[in-house]
Amino acid sequence: MGLDNNGVIPSSSIWRKARFGEGVIIGNLDTGVWPESKSFSDEGLGPIPSKWRGICDNGTDPGFHCNRKLIGARYFNKGYASIAGPLNSSFDSPRDNDGHGSHTLSTAGGNMVSGVSVFGQGNGTAKGGSPKARVASYKVCWPPIGVDECFEADILAGFDMAIHDGVDVLSVSLGGSSSTLFKDSIAIGSFHAAKHGIVVVCSVGNSGPADASAANLAPWYITVGASTMDREFPSYVVLGNKISLKGESLSAARLAHKSYPIIKATDAKLASATAQDAVLCQNGTLDPKKVKGKIVVCLRGINARVDKGEQALLAGAAGMVLANDVTNGNEILADPHVLPASQINFTDGVALYKYINSTKYPMAYITHPKTLLHTKPAPFMAAFSSKGPNTIVPEILKPDITAPGVSVIAAYTEAEGPTNQYFDKRRIPFNSISGTSMSCPHISGIVGLLKTLYPSWSPAAIKSAIMTTATTLDNESETLLNATNGQATPFSYGAGHVQPNRAMDPGLVYDTTIDDYLNFLCALGYNATLISVFSDSPYPCHKNFSLLNLNYPSITVPNLSGSVKVKRTLKNVGSPATYIAHVQNPSGITISVEPNILKFKKVGEEKRFEVTLKVNKGKASNNYVFGKLIWSDGKHYVRSPIVVKTL
Repeated sequence: MGLDNNGVIPSSSIWRKARFGEGVIIGNLDTGVWPESKSFSDEGLGPIPSKWRGICDNGTDPGFHCNRKLIGARYFNKGYASIAGPLNSSFDSPRDNDGHGSHTLSTAGGNMVSGVSVFGQGNGTAKGGSPKARVASYKVCWPPIGVDECFEADILAGFDMAIHDGVDVLSVSLGGSSSTLFKDSIAIGSFHAAKHGIVVVCSVGNSGPADASAANLAPWYITVGASTMDREFPSYVVLGNKISLKGESLSAARLAHKSYPIIKATDAKLASATAQDAVLCQNGTLDPKKVKGKIVVCLRGINARVDKGEQALLAGAAGMVLANDVTNGNEILADPHVLPASQINFTDGVALYKYINSTKYPMAYITHPKTLLHTKPAPFMAAFSSKGPNTIVPEILKPDITAPGVSVIAAYTEAEGPTNQYFDKRRIPFNSISGTSMSCPHISGIVGLLKTLYPSWSPAAIKSAIMTTATTLDNESETLLNATNGQATPFSYGAGHVQPNRAMDPGLVYDTTIDDYLNFLCALGYNATLISVFSDSPYPCHKNFSLLNLNYPSITVPNLSGSVKVKRTLKNVGSPATYIAHVQNPSGITISVEPNILKFKKVGEEKRFEVTLKVNKGKASNNYVFGKLIWSDGKHYVRSPIVVKTL
């Protein structure tokens, strides 16, 4: 099926069905689900698919009910209990008490809900990527013990049951520090899911903008970074010198229309507090005598953004300005603060501190937030989004793709307030959250649409369609930026920002089999015992398999010396066509493709090619450099990022 001029597949009954993800079952490994949310209403849905083998295990929660939309819910806490000790009956429930699970699941597959807003902002219809998909929740995460809240045994149990129950897509907004694949429950569980044709989608993590911070590094799932969208919630900080600084907020509370004294948190600290803690508005650092009735300026970092607002409010502040530190740059998140507040970028923060220092009686006002659409430039990479290179397998580029993950509005729990703090007594059915946890289910929802349209496609084919049709340009047709206005690279965005309509008609795909992944594990040096963790039966390793030759939609050569040949295979999933290779050479590297013309005569036909990467003597950098390989028939553009580092 061809694309029209707008990149949308022409109208047809299957496309209408695909648009909504009908017939697809999306599972979510997370903190549970709030079943009463309108996002999980079964209005307009027919009978539960006959292939479904799951149950609604409500444990000791008789008020928890599934329906024709939320068709399954389970909870797994034995691993958690092995560390926490005996659990009381409140743990025997798949109910979402912190909002994370409801938010992610509704983003992937929530039904359409009109008239949604967060305190009046962002008003519109909420819907998941596959709004008519059926959804199931697998609760594997619990209140933290130290830094751990999702235990390996529970994650594996969740994967096992999701596979048993018959999900088509598994959204996994989890991830910790990266470890070798045979010690990684998500890598192991997702491998078994892939063997059953289930597409697994994972978050890359929120440890950016540090390099080599990416998590979820195996090649058999889709790993997702986070970027902004073209919607903002502006809240201006108007200074006494008439300078206006544009921040963002979702505060419900308003300031009276007058100017207020504004004070740096370090000037408002208790005598017992350190300046390092006070500048961050850490717990118990602010002096109520100095703060009362004023706007307090807190620096971003360490403690939660909404916690800083809580500390300001408890000390009697009228409002708060949250100023970014240098690493967060222009990344501004709209949070439902408990007092009038606005978060401003690093440059504006510097200007604000300069103003306060320049006058004896600094004054300011914070405007109530508004909703602004079609903002530019968008998207750009979120500073928190973890980055490559891949620390476990440098030959595999991670993340694979980026999707919206900043100020995303979706369903929420009503067991807690929108800031998840004990002092927050507000309850709202939809909330705005930011994180790679939010971008992951955007991709899961798109996978649901592709599964509806192409039920026979492998997880690798679906992943390839999403990656090779992505864009590396923003809405001003400029290269994607990072949060400090520098050019982002594939280590931030993978293949680029997702384009769902283009993914419906990729033309060609890089398909990969389970045996290919087993050969990949062999090439990592895993012995038969370790490989048996992934395979159901003994697997004979092929001695000559190179990690560089895994049929991946991106090409990464981390230790190039002289020259190397990389092999790939393309499968035609469109009309008969002739594709020509186009290369953008990385700096100091020459790339050639043989053959550079591929003629496909029928659907399903496969063609192999070799990419030769050669170092230009005296011109190569010892840093990573980036290029592209694009196969095109004039209508389709099958793009792969190329990432190279010379020895």
